[in-house]
Amino acid sequence: MADEVILLNFCPSVFGMRIRIALAEKGIEYEYREEDLKNKSPLLLKMNPVHKKIPVLIHNGKPVCESLIAVEYIDEVWKEKAPILPSDPYQRAQARFWADYVDKKVYAAARNVWATKGEEQEAAKKEFIEILKVLEGELGDKPYFGGETFGLTDISLIGYYCWFYAYETFGNFSIESECPKLIAWAKRCMEKESVSKSLADPHTVYDFVLGVKKRLGLE
Repeated sequence: MADEVILLNFCPSVFGMRIRIALAEKGIEYEYREEDLKNKSPLLLKMNPVHKKIPVLIHNGKPVCESLIAVEYIDEVWKEKAPILPSDPYQRAQARFWADYVDKKVYAAARNVWATKGEEQEAAKKEFIEILKVLEGELGDKPYFGGETFGLTDISLIGYYCWFYAYETFGNFSIESECPKLIAWAKRCMEKESVSKSLADPHTVYDFVLGVKKRLGLE
């Protein structure tokens, strides 16, 4: 029986992009279902009753929630092609550490860049750049975070690249001038079809953020 794979997602979600990239890396066909987060589908509520959030990967009727867990699941189930995690236990632990760092640090700091004003925003930009510089330091002169091979840490971070236009526009600053190696890495990742076809359009993201800012009275 062929695998039935469904992804419940919301287009601008950096977390959903991770799963899309992993599936594309493995060459897995799947059904994409866009969720309305203001009117969540019964399927989403059934498949993720704890958090009630996207993304959810559904494989043969069974849900896998939380994006990094889903990416590792994809790597374990479809292990024949394009390994996402390295075989060496120490390198695997390092990849998980940095993917976890991205999860713990980047999202909240990045949100504060566009969701604040004045001195608070200046502090948010400073914190965001400091986090990116830590990641840039770990990347060093390597093509990808794991070395020569595109892997888990790359997948965890690259989705944010399509949000950079919104961050820079609302924050009035340049990420490339602060972190040129990280931007070079992002452009390298974008040369991969699995990445370029999985990321949202930066202007779509900008419009989404603008709408959120208006709803929150931040304009």
